Amino acid sequence: MSIQCKVKSIESLAANTYRILLHPEQPVAFKAGQYLMVVMGEKDKRPFSIASSPCRNEGELELHIGAAEQNAYAHEVVEAMKTALADGSSITVDAPHGDAWVKEESERPLLLIAGGTGFSYVRSILDHCVAQKKANPIYLYWGARDNSQLYAKDELITLSEQYANVHFIPVVEQAPGEWDGKVGNVLEAVSEDFDVLEDFDIYIAGRFEMAGAAREQFTQNKQARSDRMFADAYAFI
Repeated sequence: MSIQCKVKSIESLAANTYRILLHPEQPVAFKAGQYLMVVMGEKDKRPFSIASSPCRNEGELELHIGAAEQNAYAHEVVEAMKTALADGSSITVDAPHGDAWVKEESERPLLLIAGGTGFSYVRSILDHCVAQKKANPIYLYWGARDNSQLYAKDELITLSEQYANVHFIPVVEQAPGEWDGKVGNVLEAVSEDFDVLEDFDIYIAGRFEMAGAAREQFTQNKQARSDRMFADAYAFI
C-alpha cells in the first residue's frame, strides 16, 4: 500500500547514521520486524526496516538509515528526506513488507542478531516483546565497527537492567581501552556463547552475506532449526 508521509524529524545517531521519523497521512498496520519501501521512482523502491514497534509507534514510522556518501543507495534517500523536511513536501512509502516478523505465539527463547543499522529490525522486535510483557529469554547481539556505532547502547543496557529476561551483548571490531563487551565478529561471539541453538527462534538483520553465513554456521554447527531462523535476506538468498 502506498502512503504519503511527512518527514517529522531527522536526527544524527552516529557518523553517517540517521534517525528519521515519518508521519503517515493514514495509520500503517505492520508487525514487529517488517520493513517499508521508500519510493524514489516508479521502478525505484528502497527497503528499510521499521525501527518502531507496532504497539508503540504513536502513529509514526521510525527509520535508522546508515548513509555514508559512498553508499549512494541510502545517501540519496536521506537527502530526499532532508529536502522534504525543509520544504514540507511528502515522501511516498510502500508498506508493510517482509515475513520475518516476530512470531508472538512462540514461547521459545529469542536470539536477536544485528549488524550495524540492522539494529532497527531487532529494535522493533525487542520493544514489542517488552511492551507485550513476554517472558521469553531474549538475547540481543549487536555488532559494529566500533563503540560509536552502537548508538543505542545505553538504552539497551538500561532495558537489560530493568527486565531480567533481556540480555544485551555488544560486539565491536575495534575495542576502546576499557570495554566490557565482546571483540570481533558478531556471529563468532554468538558461537562462543552457545553450544546449541536448537531451542531458539533466531532473528537476523545485516548484510545478506552475514545472514547467509549465520544460517550455514548455526544449522551445521549449533543444531539451529532453519525453519526457526528469520531474516528478510532469506527471501532473496
